[in-house]
Amino acid sequence: MLLLTFSATFRHCWHSFRSASLFPPYIRLFAALSVVALLASCGTTKPVSEGQYRVARGDTLTQIARKHGQSVSSLKRLNNLKDADNIDVGQILKVKGTPTAPTDTPSPAASKPSTANGPSLAAPRSINLVWPAEGKSRRGTSASNSQAIYIAAAAGSPIKAAASGKVIYSGNGLRGYGNMLIVNHDANFLSVYAHNKDLLVKEGAQVKQGQKIATMGSTGSNAVHLYFELRYNGKAVDALRYLPKTSAR
Repeated sequence: MLLLTFSATFRHCWHSFRSASLFPPYIRLFAALSVVALLASCGTTKPVSEGQYRVARGDTLTQIARKHGQSVSSLKRLNNLKDADNIDVGQILKVKGTPTAPTDTPSPAASKPSTANGPSLAAPRSINLVWPAEGKSRRGTSASNSQAIYIAAAAGSPIKAAASGKVIYSGNGLRGYGNMLIVNHDANFLSVYAHNKDLLVKEGAQVKQGQKIATMGSTGSNAVHLYFELRYNGKAVDALRYLPKTSAR
């Protein structure tokens, strides 16, 4: 077990940061930056490598799995963990991917929204998908979502499972995603459905390809649309490569 010693100053900043969650975003941001600055000045914690995650105070294996788009069972297998409740603060875990927030809102400081797409990324193998919704589709335009697609239609429009699989997340606990579902299709592929109005399936449910799993909404967003993302081993790949060539409409 790794033991971490927190100074009185750090504990004060940490509690201030947690208390700041009750205040407006700019206050929370200031508190968060204060904690980050303090940690950086200490210089005693080595950064983790890509594909790794350092357990923080309050983390659970379920939260870590959700953040990295994988199931708890796969995270346990990857780290040879027998007990999901037995993780320690400071422990380094192997993970399949890094979390990204599917926001398509440009920075207020930007004079023009970026229209450049990132390189199209493909997985080593294929998967057969159906369009998860009907409507006007477009690719994400920021670096964090250039592999994903947005499908816009009327609020309440049906959202369907792009492929058969098991629901490994159903909720709204991840900021920026709103009401979100994650469906695990096999050992490598999973799909993400965000900004939904209603979630019609629960965690652990087995869903069939084309089954209605949610309704379109605008939770966590300023527009009514579905954010759809395909991930391979935890990393986003170009969803359009795997969807039928016909339009979402």
